[in-house]
Order: sequence, then structure tokens, then C-alpha cells
Amino acid sequence: MTAEDRAVKRDRMRFIKNSLSANLALLGILFNVFYFVSICKSDVGTWYYTILIGASIVYNLVFMLAVFLSSEGVKSYKRGYSYLLIILGVIQAVRVFIIPMRAHAAEATVNGAAVQVMGDGQFYRVTAYLILSAICLIASAAVNLIRCRELAEHLKTLDAQGA
Repeated sequence: MTAEDRAVKRDRMRFIKNSLSANLALLGILFNVFYFVSICKSDVGTWYYTILIGASIVYNLVFMLAVFLSSEGVKSYKRGYSYLLIILGVIQAVRVFIIPMRAHAAEATVNGAAVQVMGDGQFYRVTAYLILSAICLIASAAVNLIRCRELAEHLKTLDAQGA
């Protein structure tokens, strides 16, 4: 790619949206929804009927709203939303140690028999969903930060040429 091609690509950034970052953030929401559905469809006695699950439901709603807002922000090359996406990505990774780990290690009594609350298959699946969600959010933030820097540098050169 020549220097002129890079300049044209950077100049186009002034007029087009950052759809890669926005789509990665939305993909992070999708993986979170898969996690949430997998957890909520589990019916193992009354183990899931706790305040922890209630807090998880509220967090999921706030998470989806915050990520959607951030996806719109990064679409317009706003740097601040990248930091929010990084924080939410780290929280997604930490969530593996909250419900999935506890449910995987727990047993519940159903019809007089001890049953594992979360089997290996579901545990690996929900863990993958949370990690993939975290990766998408952090990648979205990284792409946006790189593109924001490129756009800012390009705008500086345009200002220098115009002055």
C-alpha cells in the first residue's frame, strides 16, 4: 500500500463510520445473551433462585445497554467509549468465577438425589461465551483506539496543510 493509498484511507475515516468496532461490540452482546439464556434455562432444584441470579439479571440488562451505547460511540470514533468497553470486557472475564464456577462445583437435591448443578458441557459452553464476549469487547476498544489515533493524526496534517 502506497503512502497515497494510506492517506486516502485515513481521509475516508472522516466520512465513514467505524463499523468494525461497533459490530465487535454488538457481537459481545450476542455472546452475553447466549450465556444468559444458557444459565436461565437451567432448572436444577432451587439452586438458581438466589439473590446472585437476581443481581446477574440486573447486571445483564445494564451491560447490554452500556455496550449498545458504546457501540454507537465507537462507531463515531469516540475514544472514551473504548475505555468503558475495556472495563466491561474485564468484568465479563471475571464473571466466569462467579456463577459458572460456583454452579459447576455445587450439587443440588432433586427428587431425593444429588445432582450436579452445572455439568461439564454447560460449564465449558458458558465459560466460552463469557470469554468470547470479553474478547470482542476488548478488540472493539483496541480497534477504536487505533483508529481514533490515526484519525487524529490525519486531522492534524490537514490542519497543518490548511494553515
